[in-house]
Amino acid sequence: MKSFDLLILGAGLAGQSLALRLADTHRIALVTKRHLEDGASSQAQGGIAAVIDPADTTASHYEDTQIAGAHLCDPKATRLVVERGASAIQWLRDQGVPFTPDSDVSWGMHLTREGGHSHRRIVHVADSTGHAVQETLIERVKKHPNIHILEEHVAVDLIVGHKLGKPEAGCLGAYLLDIATGKVEAYAAGSTVLACGGAGKVYLYTTNPDTSTGDGIAMAWRAGCRISNMEFIQFHPTCLYHPQAKSFLISEAVRGEGGLLRLPDGTRFMPKHDPRAELAPRDVVARAIDFEMKKRGLDSVFLDISHKSLDFLHEHFPMITARCLELGIDISRQPIPVVPAAHYTCGGVQIDTRARTDLPGLYAIGETSCSGLHGANRLASNSLLECVVFSEAAAADIRANPRKPVAELPAWDESRVSDADEEVVISHNWEELRRFMWDYVGIVRTTKRLERAQHRIRLLNHEIDEYYSNFRVSNDLIELRNLVTTADLIVRSALRRKESRGLHFSKDYPQTADKAVPTILGNPRWPSGLKRWNAS
Repeated sequence: MKSFDLLILGAGLAGQSLALRLADTHRIALVTKRHLEDGASSQAQGGIAAVIDPADTTASHYEDTQIAGAHLCDPKATRLVVERGASAIQWLRDQGVPFTPDSDVSWGMHLTREGGHSHRRIVHVADSTGHAVQETLIERVKKHPNIHILEEHVAVDLIVGHKLGKPEAGCLGAYLLDIATGKVEAYAAGSTVLACGGAGKVYLYTTNPDTSTGDGIAMAWRAGCRISNMEFIQFHPTCLYHPQAKSFLISEAVRGEGGLLRLPDGTRFMPKHDPRAELAPRDVVARAIDFEMKKRGLDSVFLDISHKSLDFLHEHFPMITARCLELGIDISRQPIPVVPAAHYTCGGVQIDTRARTDLPGLYAIGETSCSGLHGANRLASNSLLECVVFSEAAAADIRANPRKPVAELPAWDESRVSDADEEVVISHNWEELRRFMWDYVGIVRTTKRLERAQHRIRLLNHEIDEYYSNFRVSNDLIELRNLVTTADLIVRSALRRKESRGLHFSKDYPQTADKAVPTILGNPRWPSGLKRWNAS
């Protein structure tokens, strides 16, 4: 058994910023399925939303967030995040993040604007903010002696007291699979943090990295935690459509800086869908593109920024310009072919404003969690801000409520399993799941489609449970198991919502209800009489 003060599952912006905040006083294990550079945070292009300009206000940022979130955003969590925006940016600057400068303003940073924002408030590093932030934090993480980096380690499941006859013990750590050796070991921790990212890989088309398989959400559900708002999956409206480009998104900021969406004949279509046109929130733009593509039988639509100068494009979108040029698309002369793709999981493990889940000793931060900030639709560039703000909140609570790791945990039992005989079962089920989720649980939904998806999920669950019970675990099996659990939570949540709101659009219930109510799923396996740590 390995033992740490703090076990962080996930090494994106949320996990790394939490590790750095506590490393001076805690012995930390920072776990990542692949390498530190491979998470979704490093792929974020746009930037981080924060009120920096004195002409802007946190009240305005709050209102923009609520409007984008279809008024489902939790007021307390939303105020916490927007009010701590400026200090979060300052913390990142103190770490050395080189935000794009602007010598013409007193605050010294260039601010851009994205869809849904009423002001320029997006702090960025050209068009590769996530990469720059991660690069800076990775350097600091690697240098700190108290942070033990475990790359190519996969969390199999959380270790929880109520399954060991210790109901008040809460979360005691996790079982981790070392991909290199194939060995599973128990890791004890005083506090455990889920920072595993989202679940984009549950869909056939996604901007997410291959690691985004809903691991934290699925593990928390199996441990008994409540899961909230899983029906709200954000589809990024503009993913590059090209056979050689996998999951490359075209930043929201391209539309913020004047990019226009056009049909193949050059006609603009957004003004007839929404008065905000290309600056409408992502759900509106994604549905408009989906409508036009299905109506006209199109493979893609086009995003045109060619009216801007080449110098402007190189300054603001160097990575997008270069990548498109590699693929034969000169964005200074021709429009970019784009399609919607699954991009962000707005729901997740329910937490309070201290990042606490239902289980004592278990926290969740970043895309894995549901703090209530995003409501029914995430406002552009609020996600990286949430990572930094809630890592600070979690750090403060972990300091205030110190827990020691237990002295002993049961070892992983492989006495009744063997090596898999036919791994084609995993690959086949993986492809089937992602395709029917795309077809039945995509941008526009119906009850009949959701019920079809639910039927297929039940069959897959049975097959995977049987496979999991009889064979040694592998990374692919763990991820597939988590994806099916996450898909089930998405469909359950979507069937419960008898309205259309934000990212959830149902043809059977096209109207929006007068009152915005979250969807909260409680695990029936939660032991009766056990007091939840997070009672909110």
